[in-house]
Amino acid sequence: LGSPFDYPEQARGYLPQGLPEPSARDYTERVVAAALSVLQASNGRAFLLFTSHRALRRAAELLEGNIPWPLFVQGSAPRHRLLDEFRASGNGVLLGAESFWEGVDVAGEALSCVVIDKLPFAAPDDPVLQARLEALARAGGNPFTQWQVPNAVIALKQGAGRLIRDVHDRGVLVLCDPRLSTRGYGRLFLASLPPMPRTRALADAQAFFR
Repeated sequence: LGSPFDYPEQARGYLPQGLPEPSARDYTERVVAAALSVLQASNGRAFLLFTSHRALRRAAELLEGNIPWPLFVQGSAPRHRLLDEFRASGNGVLLGAESFWEGVDVAGEALSCVVIDKLPFAAPDDPVLQARLEALARAGGNPFTQWQVPNAVIALKQGAGRLIRDVHDRGVLVLCDPRLSTRGYGRLFLASLPPMPRTRALADAQAFFR
């Protein structure tokens, strides 16, 4: 079945320019700075989704007491309560990882911006993942292209899917990972996303909210 959503009209994808590789020591600081440029235009009303709890905690430190919108941080309260309070706030900013990438439904203007810090590749220290990748390699396969990329693509689609939940929703999806543009596999991630227009210009993302 086709999607009931008119993504070209309802959504925009924004890929910030000038961000370093995700391995950079100040990567989370740079992501938060890029996100704030958009949140000023969206007046909060955002999910910031992280691929690690370390990055989430660092972002919380940077934002606590420094933004004019209510801040909700995964781990500070049960998930259902955070979501209820986020909806009720009307202009909150919620920081989440893992469980907030899927199965979360916030329709309406309370959620008008989703920021994703990195491509959601599974943690390489997971022993189950290691065994799976080793088995693929022994069988002559390519673990990265056959397992890691496809699963990360699915996870990214789930995270991006938090943005448009209703035919009346509008919003901007901010994808911070520069590998979307600099690595060959980036096009696989972009092709998997809904058909929303994409831009690398901050002014375009800001104008969408006006």
